[in-house]
Amino acid sequence: MATTIKLYDKTKSQLDIYREYKNESYDEVIQKLVFIVKNFQKDPELSNETLEQIAKARERIKKGNFLTASEAKKRLGLNV
Repeated sequence: MATTIKLYDKTKSQLDIYREYKNESYDEVIQKLVFIVKNFQKDPELSNETLEQIAKARERIKKGNFLTASEAKKRLGLNV
């Protein structure tokens, strides 16, 4: 079973880049892109520096060294 979908010219042009041969259908191109996303997409890993910053922030929070949202708004002069 097939269906018709609406593509804007910009989207069509972007899909054309991924066509491997002239008569490749848009269905084939979309299937290829879906396969790539499903099989090769990975969650980005955090750097050691980022992990250290997260650990330090958690320690500050445990010690109570943080601002609440309302305190931050007051310091910034925003309406609470």
